[in-house]
Amino acid sequence: MSDDRHFIKGGPGDREVFEYAVLRVVPRVERGECINAGVLVYCRARAYVGARTHLDEARLLALDPDADLPGVRAALDAVQRVCSGGATAGQAASDDAGRRFRWLIAPRSTIVQPGPVHTGLTTDPAAETERLLGLLVR
Repeated sequence: MSDDRHFIKGGPGDREVFEYAVLRVVPRVERGECINAGVLVYCRARAYVGARTHLDEARLLALDPDADLPGVRAALDAVQRVCSGGATAGQAASDDAGRRFRWLIAPRSTIVQPGPVHTGLTTDPAAETERLLGLLVR
C-alpha cells in the first residue's frame, strides 16, 4: 500500500497532528479570572515545539491593578526559552520537543498557567502557532 502523503504537497495528506494549549495569566486565583497571553504548539512528526506570547497589560491591570507585570513577562519569556531549547532552556536544554511541551503543559499554581490541551491538523506548525495567537490571544 502506498503512502499518498508524498504525492500532493500541501494537500490533506501532508497535514500532521499537532497539540496546543493556551497560556493563561491568572492574577488572583481566588477570583478565577484570567486572560489569555500565549499559545504552546507541539507537532511530534515535525519535532516542533513553539510558543508565541502577547501580554495585554491593560487587560491584566483591569483584573488586578497590583499585578506583577515584570514577573508575568519573565514567566512568559521563560516559556519561549524552554520551547527554543539549547542553553537558554535551563534544565530542559537537552530534552526533546515532546518532553519540553509536556513539562510546559503540566498544571501549576503560578500566575501563568496552561489551559487544556487540544489537537488539530496542520501543514506548518510555526504558522499554526501564529494563527492560534491571533485567534485565541490577540
